Amino acid sequence: MPDETPTASARQVELLESAYRYALEHGLADLSLRPLAAAIGSSPRVLMFLFGNKDGLVRALLARARTNELAMLEQVGQRTGEASIGLATAVERVWTWLAAEEHRPLLRLWTEAYARSLVEPDGAWSGFARATVRDWLAVLAACQPPPERDSGEGIARRTLALAVLRGALLDLLATEDEDRVTAAVRHHLTLP
Repeated sequence: MPDETPTASARQVELLESAYRYALEHGLADLSLRPLAAAIGSSPRVLMFLFGNKDGLVRALLARARTNELAMLEQVGQRTGEASIGLATAVERVWTWLAAEEHRPLLRLWTEAYARSLVEPDGAWSGFARATVRDWLAVLAACQPPPERDSGEGIARRTLALAVLRGALLDLLATEDEDRVTAAVRHHLTLP
């Protein structure tokens, strides 16, 4: 079946990138088209035309955020020439990326979208949290050696690793105490 997804125009891509930068700075919770349009040099009518409605724009922004997330996960799990790097190495690499100050705007946006997806399971946020969990577990699984990856214990270990990373991320975003939270993640990696 041929791909029936319409190709985005150059203007749509340009406005999406500008709206994405705006969302990284201001979040999505109180997103209003008029201030957004003014900030990115457009109009609410143009945004409505290009994205259908506010939910369509939010879905496009979430897809854009997910693209960044998937690129990061790909970097962590798929380094050229490496065999299975192991779960501990993967967690350490992911945490290093998550803890970097320059990624905080994206991570705040991701956290907001994740939470909204849980409390508003329909509409623009639909499925964001579930897809994110699936993406992260797949990357962590790819880092495990096949015998571990395919076992019940392997599934439990990567689920725990994801829970530790997600909890540590929330704590870091809430407190900005990178040293304490990083020490906790590293301590977790030493546990049997």
